[in-house]
Amino acid sequence: MKQKHPVATAGTPLRSLTAIALDTETTSLDVNHARVLEIGAIFIVKGRLVPEFHFTSLINPHEAIPPESIAIHGITGEMVKSADRFARVYRRYREFAGAHVILGYALGFDLAMLRRELKRAHLGWKAPRFLDVRDLARLLKPDLPDFSLETLAAWLGVAIGERHRALADARLAAEVFHALLPRLRARSIRTLAEAEDACRKFTASQGGAGTHGWHEPSRQHSAPFHVESYPYRHRARDVMSKPPQFATPKMTIRQALALLADRKVSSLFVASNKPTTSHGIVTERDILRAIDRDGAKAFAKPVAGIATFPLECVSEMDFLYVAFGRMRRKGYRHMGVVDEKGKLVGAITQRDLLRLQADEALAFADALEEAASLEELAMVWRKLANAVRALLHEDVDARDIAGIVSSEVRSLTARAAEMAEREVSAAFPRPKALRFAVMVLGSVGRGESLLALDQDNAIIFDAADEPAAGAWLLKIGQRMNAILDEVGVPFCKGGVMAGNPAWCRSASQWRKQVAHWLSRAEPQDILNSDIFFDALPVYGDHGLVDDLRGDAIEAASGTRAFLRLMDMNAAKARPPVNWLGRFSLDEVGRMDLKMHGIMPIFSAARVLALRHALLDHSTAARLDALRGKPDVFDENIEGLLEAHQIILRAILQQQLADIEQGVPPSNRVDPKKLHAPEKAHLMWALKQVPLVRDLLGVPAG
Repeated sequence: MKQKHPVATAGTPLRSLTAIALDTETTSLDVNHARVLEIGAIFIVKGRLVPEFHFTSLINPHEAIPPESIAIHGITGEMVKSADRFARVYRRYREFAGAHVILGYALGFDLAMLRRELKRAHLGWKAPRFLDVRDLARLLKPDLPDFSLETLAAWLGVAIGERHRALADARLAAEVFHALLPRLRARSIRTLAEAEDACRKFTASQGGAGTHGWHEPSRQHSAPFHVESYPYRHRARDVMSKPPQFATPKMTIRQALALLADRKVSSLFVASNKPTTSHGIVTERDILRAIDRDGAKAFAKPVAGIATFPLECVSEMDFLYVAFGRMRRKGYRHMGVVDEKGKLVGAITQRDLLRLQADEALAFADALEEAASLEELAMVWRKLANAVRALLHEDVDARDIAGIVSSEVRSLTARAAEMAEREVSAAFPRPKALRFAVMVLGSVGRGESLLALDQDNAIIFDAADEPAAGAWLLKIGQRMNAILDEVGVPFCKGGVMAGNPAWCRSASQWRKQVAHWLSRAEPQDILNSDIFFDALPVYGDHGLVDDLRGDAIEAASGTRAFLRLMDMNAAKARPPVNWLGRFSLDEVGRMDLKMHGIMPIFSAARVLALRHALLDHSTAARLDALRGKPDVFDENIEGLLEAHQIILRAILQQQLADIEQGVPPSNRVDPKKLHAPEKAHLMWALKQVPLVRDLLGVPAG
């Protein structure tokens, strides 16, 4: 078990936690004199109790068991007479439990007892990372009449079976933990470190922890790890072979072999006979296998007979880690590369990727594709935070890291939409003649997501019966939103979600909505239209989104009053730097670098892209596309591009530190945690933010 499932780290979602639920039975509750009589433990794997993986053993204390203790747990001297001593039993328990997180009820007592027994046996003690369900319950429901395990189970609707034996109580504690998860999520407590931190703060607010002599938690820190950054810096288009080399279906294997040698390639795409049918591929290995099987007769046979259909492809904009993970999982050595319109533009091979040494755990997109449960989906975010940490350590551009995070949110949203559609379709028939798409908005659409995530998504559809289609799709949106929230992407506080009727509309309704936004001057209209112009399809009929966004951009580019309002909105923010040239901090010593740093930059880039009817999505691409445009100074663009990536990096660094400490990540940064050069760079970057006014032509005021 412990080899198959990695040990949890700070950012591990509680929903997908792998842990050991532990309980002991003892001769009394006196830590200094009691002896352990029984150890029971049971595995929780990715958030699910696995009853068949358990450990239980009686222990011979070699002393009398008090009658009052026997009355509680029923363990008699006769029962333990032939049992092993503590040291031998504990050794077997440690082999079972490994280094996994420990869960339990009033766990400080059990750990203190284990520590005491190890001291008696002259063995060393290493404190495990643990969570106590009693502490979590006290945090969530402080007005319960008492906090016995029976009361917690009754409150949460958990059935109580056998009690007061170690394995049974360990199992009940695990079931109580599972029942607490939705309530913890509602309090924005989603990760192991967040739960630990919440318990520490609550205990401190109550004047101290536990009972004298009990074991108390200490802060844990995850060890950093290394990943090769190349696949996160480069995309398929950077290494693909182009142009693609084709063979006709009727070409003989002899002719194909000659073409491979002439073009010095290891594979040929086999053109489809029909426009609606996918291409195929034939490789050197396919030809060698055919010759081995058929001898000289193989040379006269057509390549279509040995080619593989359909051709597996990646997008030219996919990061290389996506292509690498898919090749490895499916056992491919060659794949096609397509552009945004689906046209085949190149080939990518394992040979191209030999330099890549990305770890198995980092193939995020493939992990999402293979995930069979919400618990497995949730594990992506632990890996994602670790990858971000490693990539920052290797000085990867923060904008590229944000692009990777965004890519994974898109993949996760598409996976959630697929799961939601499958569930809803099983209960409610799909409306006839329905086309629909799920789109992401805001930072996810721009490719600039960081680790303080929430949902911004919507649905567009086209159907003969719009009311019926809208009602059906609303169910999909609501289930999709719930899946994302459970996995680790919280609900949008502003309600910008596909499960909200305002964000689940037909194509014609969306066009009316855009026209409404363009004709009004309300702040909320500006905010909604802002994120809408960043829309990107992730699931379903992408053309619906592309057509709508193209029409919306064209309409907005000709609406001067609306663009002027967007200009003023983008230019109104002020960087958090006071008149003395120092950072201006809030009451807790932080500054919001999204509101006062990156937002003015990406808002200005967006409105200028609209003004010039540019279809680019990311802030960097929009700013680059503005070079050479009338009244746009390239010097301002250079300053804002550099400032953008410096501020993004500072936010990411703070978010990773907060995740490690169990603090929910945000966009608020404590500059005191930065090194002197980092402070200087950040100060320079914030002083560039006012350049947006020059770029937009808005006078200072």
